[in-house]
Amino acid sequence: METTLIILKPDAVQRGLMGKIISRFEDKGLQVVGAKFMKITDDLASQHYADHREKPFYAGLVSFMTSSPVLVLALRGNGAIAVCRSMMGATFGFKADAGTIRGDFGVSSSFNLIHGSDSPEAAEKELALFFSDGDIIDWSPAGQGWVYDMSSGAPE
Repeated sequence: METTLIILKPDAVQRGLMGKIISRFEDKGLQVVGAKFMKITDDLASQHYADHREKPFYAGLVSFMTSSPVLVLALRGNGAIAVCRSMMGATFGFKADAGTIRGDFGVSSSFNLIHGSDSPEAAEKELALFFSDGDIIDWSPAGQGWVYDMSSGAPE
């Protein structure tokens, strides 16, 4: 099982899409193991987007991410990173396939609703930025046995 970071960005929050997006992940079978509604500080945004610091869009990105509250999620599931990224769709809504979060809810080439970790290493780093010890909860949903076939001892 893998845990990934998802951020519902200011545009998703302001447009009232949090519930619809969370429902998609839960409907898929992913488990919410952490959630935090917060306003990202300049310092946290600069840490999170440090790899983009020299890019021309960096200042606008930090400004956007600190402009309004976000919902930060830790989602867990078998292959959660790849599953979430597939569900998110292409970076910009006008290029994203219908049926993806960005494809169904976005058309902008700037606002793209959602961030998801792109690798296990990024997920580990990003989760540590947004969640403190004890914020991510290990728990077993009652219906978990109906999400994964566990007959081999591992989720399939």
